[in-house]
Amino acid sequence: MNLDDHQSFNDLDPQNMLGQIEALPGQLLKAWELGKQLLLPQFKEVKQVLIAGMGGSAIGGDLLANYVKSTCPIPVISHRDYSLPHWARGSETFVICSSHSGNTEETLSAFDEAVNNGCQVLTLSTGGKLAKKAKAAGITAWIFEHDGQPRTAIGYSFGMLLALLTRLGYFANAESDVASAVAAMKAQQVHLSPQVGVASNPAKRLAGQFLGRYVSIFAAGVLEPVARRWKTQINEIAKAWAQFEVLPEADHNTLAGLLNPEELLTKVAAVFLKAELDHPRNKLRLNFTQQAFMLEGFYTDEVTASGDTPLAQLWTLLHLGDYISYYLAMMYQVDPTPVEALAELKEKLKDI
Repeated sequence: MNLDDHQSFNDLDPQNMLGQIEALPGQLLKAWELGKQLLLPQFKEVKQVLIAGMGGSAIGGDLLANYVKSTCPIPVISHRDYSLPHWARGSETFVICSSHSGNTEETLSAFDEAVNNGCQVLTLSTGGKLAKKAKAAGITAWIFEHDGQPRTAIGYSFGMLLALLTRLGYFANAESDVASAVAAMKAQQVHLSPQVGVASNPAKRLAGQFLGRYVSIFAAGVLEPVARRWKTQINEIAKAWAQFEVLPEADHNTLAGLLNPEELLTKVAAVFLKAELDHPRNKLRLNFTQQAFMLEGFYTDEVTASGDTPLAQLWTLLHLGDYISYYLAMMYQVDPTPVEALAELKEKLKDI
């Protein structure tokens, strides 16, 4: 497909995934404001926060945990599974259950266990079984309205939780940082829209380079969840294979695997996500690791985040990945919204 023929996108995108991606800056701001206003009961002092979620509902928790870890006085941990860790018990543990639909079975399991363990609990969803369970147990349920796939609600799953931590006193007021991130995303969008041709559109250009290749996304430190987001968006939107690697860990193993099997490695696209917020040693590692891939004949590319603040750099990189995934879906000529493989698996599990 010719990506500059943007009028043809509508045929492949009847549910308007593009509109969801374009609306993300406004969604982040709306979520932040909503999180400042919703009912917040008096919580007892806690020693750790656990955010339980899966898939598109969990990525916001991943982003939050990584973003606040250098300044938050207590650990904030993202949890993607059924049972909670053994330590998650008693009122000293605050469990936040995040499920877009409110019907995610792993998150419902985590909710039940958190209640049974005597944890302090709050739920985040559009409703569903999770909100009903919370109401029945006298637990605060934060509800937001969103019509779309869970992965398109990342502004809510991050922004509302950031406001929550701020209100609880575990993180400094991020009002100006949120505004900066939204402004940086909107400024970047000018160059990413469908009306901008391939020659001037970095998202279209990278989508073209990813076509027909196995995509591996590399990032370091705080950018780990952004690399995960690129991977999952390529999977779910473009219906294509992708993986993510995190430095410095990847330098202790992945570098050794650049030799075999040769016939497959020539089909890999390695893209390195970089930002000013990276640790100085990781900046060196990213550069040297990229050079190692280049010397072995891999296609490599790098993307540097824009924005004046760490939050802006996180979100501009994340948003760019969404656009790339969308344009890659157009090139593969697949509908970017439905995820039939996931729905089929859930159906198989439903009656077991």
